[in-house]
Amino acid sequence: MQPTYSADAEAYRQKVQAFLAEKLPSNWGGMGTLEGDALTEFVTEWRGTLYEANYLAPGWPAEYGGAGLTALEQVILAEEFAKAGVPTGGPNDGFGIQMLGNTLLMMGSEEQKQYYLPRILSGEDTWCQGYSEPNAGSDLGNVGLRAVLDGDQWVLNGQKIWTSAGHLADHIFTVARTDPDAPKHKGISFLLVDMRQPGIEVRPIRMISGESEFNEVFYTDAVTPKDHVVGGVNDGWRVAMALLGYERGEAAATQPIRFQAEVDRLFILAKERGVADDPVIRQKLAWAYSQVQIMRYNGMRVLTQFLQGHHPGPDAAIGKLFWSEYHRIVTELAVDIYGAEAMVVDGREPSSAFGADDAGAANSTGSWVNTFLNARAGTIYAGSSEIQRNIIGEMVLGLPKEPRPK
Repeated sequence: MQPTYSADAEAYRQKVQAFLAEKLPSNWGGMGTLEGDALTEFVTEWRGTLYEANYLAPGWPAEYGGAGLTALEQVILAEEFAKAGVPTGGPNDGFGIQMLGNTLLMMGSEEQKQYYLPRILSGEDTWCQGYSEPNAGSDLGNVGLRAVLDGDQWVLNGQKIWTSAGHLADHIFTVARTDPDAPKHKGISFLLVDMRQPGIEVRPIRMISGESEFNEVFYTDAVTPKDHVVGGVNDGWRVAMALLGYERGEAAATQPIRFQAEVDRLFILAKERGVADDPVIRQKLAWAYSQVQIMRYNGMRVLTQFLQGHHPGPDAAIGKLFWSEYHRIVTELAVDIYGAEAMVVDGREPSSAFGADDAGAANSTGSWVNTFLNARAGTIYAGSSEIQRNIIGEMVLGLPKEPRPK
């Protein structure tokens, strides 16, 4: 099956391609060709370019700083950006724009929209996600961080963990327990918290790759105004679940492109290392190719539903489970191809711990080994594989629920 686009859609694609040709250097080879300060400077400048063109939040209404694009135009924009090897925003925009911004548009008060949305787009406010806790990772309903109303403000005490890019943020949307006597899913609220206060401490967590993109966040009598609740007091579970749907929305369009580019690079690596004709390696390469094609077809299914107005729900777990388990295996294959040489990590390292390396990245142990180390985490963050299987079984297939410990 090949997706077909209308003439109007293809005309918009040409408009996006013209924008990229105008704004990118003539010798542009993708973010994988940059590293260090050059990469940081490019991402910062590129975000500014997108902001000026109203491309940071293309689906938002124009009145809130968006471009008001249709669902199909947003898909085309994401596809062309992925092909060109450029980001759709800065390192924290997935949290601020894609997740929180879209949630505010759907569930926030008009005052919250008017105040926060322009600040998110301008970069004045940078956000991260305060969900997981040491005792509430996969079981988010078990959150224990307390928020107690004291006059006209909430006072928060507790801890969050695995806070991605928390060291780069100055605000955190926080799921907190506001009614300890209510059933665990009923006593939770979704609070907007400024991190620039003495009651917030961020401690980076060193990962196996040596990077520190995850963090612990400690709240000690931290405060936020009474009206900084989204969706109403004790309605946080509904808000939190809606936000998670936005977390995986755009991935259906971009992930097949990124993983196809990665597996193409793996084929080149096998040829460079002289193992492309090894029957075992060939079989594994064929498997990797087939998995990316399945990912592409599943992406088409998700995009078809998206274009028909279907908001991502429990079925989003299918894509998360598939790509994360695939990526763990395919990066192990890359390390196997390198053999003993993989013990010496050399060359440009990935700019992010999430997913495939950037488009244009060279084949090197620095790229493949670090991607391999990060890939294991992909089966855990944003919902572990075990939890994704439970969601698919119980909420998509309608199977009996897993027995709970007594």
